[in-house]
Amino acid sequence: MVNKEFNPSISHPLFFIRKGLYTNILKFAPNFKGKLLDFGCGAKPYKDLFVNVEEYIGVDYNSEGHSHQDEAIDFYYDGEVLPFEDNSFDSIFTSEVFEHVFRLHQILKELNRVLKKNGQILITCPFVWEEHEVPNDYARYSQFALKDLITKAGFEIVTFKKSGNTLQAIHQLFIVYINDYWLHNVIFFSRFNFFKKVIRQIVVPMLNIIFYFSQKALPSNDKLYLNNILLIKKCN
Repeated sequence: MVNKEFNPSISHPLFFIRKGLYTNILKFAPNFKGKLLDFGCGAKPYKDLFVNVEEYIGVDYNSEGHSHQDEAIDFYYDGEVLPFEDNSFDSIFTSEVFEHVFRLHQILKELNRVLKKNGQILITCPFVWEEHEVPNDYARYSQFALKDLITKAGFEIVTFKKSGNTLQAIHQLFIVYINDYWLHNVIFFSRFNFFKKVIRQIVVPMLNIIFYFSQKALPSNDKLYLNNILLIKKCN
């Protein structure tokens, strides 16, 4: 079962971004089989969605921006070379990792190296999001940048999707602003636990619910969105 932090209820401050990720990963994960590499695995929050995988191996980078205490990491790599032989994996999954990779074009070549021919990779990475895991937060990629990097690394794009739209991106960032900034920097809220509980347990859920039902009546587009979702295949 996926932890409620990554399959959240509407009361969660990260409901729109994480529910979008969960829904898209759930759609593709059952099609993955054999030996899978979770690149940048952390706590492997989506492992249980890959129900047909025979072996699930996680690799990560031990950086100063993110603590890996109590996480389910099988291997660490040095940030440049993955500790696996060529053609080791039938498939790869990587979620919300590419923005933390400084030389993404090199890592894509490494992912290509350890993946078997015709193997697939499921990728999610943000288009709009605040800085996080600093200082190791290096990029936000548009679909055009990703498509160029991916094809040059020897992959074919099978599916590309945008998760979220303009309204959802604006609302989600506003909720993060309330939940993160108000509770820690506005004296009125930061000093009194009662008001923190009001924000977390009443204000945030209420705003999410109002937006959830009202968004359908508002005009929007997907030029501004939360996440890129890509399914790609190794072609050489």
